[in-house]
Amino acid sequence: MTKHLKLALIAASVSLLAVPAQAHRAWLLPSATVLSGADAWVTVDAAISNDLFYFEHHPLQLDNLSIMGPDGKAVTPENTAKGHFRSTFDVRLAEPGTYKVMVVNHGVFANYKVDGQNKRWRGKADQLATAIPANAIDVKISETQGRIESFITSGKPSTETLKPTGMGLEMIPVTHPNNLVAGEKASFRLVLDGQPASGVDVEIVPGGIRYRDKLNDSKVTTDESGTFSVTWPGPGYYWMSASVRDDKSKIKNAQRRSNYAVTVEVLPQ
Repeated sequence: MTKHLKLALIAASVSLLAVPAQAHRAWLLPSATVLSGADAWVTVDAAISNDLFYFEHHPLQLDNLSIMGPDGKAVTPENTAKGHFRSTFDVRLAEPGTYKVMVVNHGVFANYKVDGQNKRWRGKADQLATAIPANAIDVKISETQGRIESFITSGKPSTETLKPTGMGLEMIPVTHPNNLVAGEKASFRLVLDGQPASGVDVEIVPGGIRYRDKLNDSKVTTDESGTFSVTWPGPGYYWMSASVRDDKSKIKNAQRRSNYAVTVEVLPQ
């Protein structure tokens, strides 16, 4: 191998290492978010991908899918299916108002040693007490709370589904999530366990990143009341996400990570 070839290979390797790894994003994507007329339907795609709203990695698991109707009652998804790259389901909008579609996950992870061997465990909080052997050492426990949402309105918007549950990281829309218009400012609040989540970074990414050279993402930080604002640069679907790490888990000696992500549609003026 010549000296010039070696240098070229080294340069290529450095170049590859310098490329930032793309993050996997979990999302729900309704076929529409604002509808009118009787007996409206929406199909929702659910996936985890590198390129936002493009199916190329893994379907989103729907075990913890729930849909809240305008009256606060549960709505049953229909025609649920899981493919190689995405999951799908239909939502019948039988009543006028705003629906909330959500996948809420809650898990516990533990790393520990038994007789010098590294062990790992994953499960639910109520299983933790019997899952880790009494002779385990170097025990490290992490609790993860994740919430993925989208909002759909049939006819006149309503607000019952916008109320938080008081568990984990959630978004309270100040501007209705189905009344977003390009060029106009919209405001939202983040709360953690029902209390204002201040100083939290929120990532905002427009869809269609597969077809442009730049991610075109932006970041804003919540104020003391947990509020942040966005002026939409153009119409289309947007994905917003935030994450908080703290030691406020109800599990003894556990660290907690709370994640939130939402898909919203911005309409043209």
